[in-house]
Amino acid sequence: MGGSLESSGSRCRSRHWERRHWKSRSENVAAGFWSIALLLTAIAATALAPDSALAQQPGRTITIVVPFTPGTGPDILARVMGDEIQKRWSQPVVVENKPGASGNIGTQVAARSAPDGHTLLLTTSPFTQNVSLFKSVPYDPVADFAPIIRLTDAFMALAVHPSVAATTAQEFVAYLKARPGQVNYASPGRGTPHHLSMELFKLATGTDVKHVPYRGTAPAVQDVVGGHVSAMFIPVHVGLPLAKDNQIRILAVANNSRVSVAPDTVARYNGVLNEILRAPEIAQKLSAQGFIAVGGTASDFAGLIARDLAKWRKVVKDAGIAPE
Repeated sequence: MGGSLESSGSRCRSRHWERRHWKSRSENVAAGFWSIALLLTAIAATALAPDSALAQQPGRTITIVVPFTPGTGPDILARVMGDEIQKRWSQPVVVENKPGASGNIGTQVAARSAPDGHTLLLTTSPFTQNVSLFKSVPYDPVADFAPIIRLTDAFMALAVHPSVAATTAQEFVAYLKARPGQVNYASPGRGTPHHLSMELFKLATGTDVKHVPYRGTAPAVQDVVGGHVSAMFIPVHVGLPLAKDNQIRILAVANNSRVSVAPDTVARYNGVLNEILRAPEIAQKLSAQGFIAVGGTASDFAGLIARDLAKWRKVVKDAGIAPE
């Protein structure tokens, strides 16, 4: 899955889901399918005091907060980016995992950190989704963060247990329409990208699939592999090894301010991160994990946040998901 980095006190960039064509293996499945492009967490900077500047404090530790568990896509990306920043700036970088509440706990930690430009939030789509999924969240995605860069895209795969009589996304839609409300799907929990991916799929295809939420990705995937649940949207880097072992079948891949922020600080982070993403060895390392390096300007990232907030507000409303 993709990611974005934000610094506390600056606006954040989260994974972004775009409208594209679904692709079933190498073919277009159906024009009009909503493909879910995950823009993985990108680095963000915390709220900065007007006179703060990273260049003035080169020895201070930079902290990248990841609101998800170790070993997940965002965590892997944070460690790759952190290592590269440390090499280029000769400045210590640490990654802190603060999982829980669909990313709200770690995001709150970053939002409440000192507004000095040394705390970054590397986050994903829940950053913009949670505003619509929860009655209240402990952060403001626009006022509390300054966007720095959209780091990568990562894709979700539509996977089923091999016993399901479908080998393409079109066949799966037909399978579901012949069994309205009789097929179930797994997710790591309510409001996760996996959950909302399937809800978006249901809205786009007019199908009825029952949600079975789990406490985490591992048990959800295990029950799909075991045939206890029929389907799941799963990160590509997680699903491919299982598909190669014929434990699941992949049918399609979704592809295709609190305080004024010092512009030089955001520009400095943005510059070094674009430089990192352009390095061939980094692109190769990210590709092996299922990420596609993106990069771009901070303003590009800010626009994506605004579009994501509106998009997921509509999806949550249309899917009838009541805020908690």
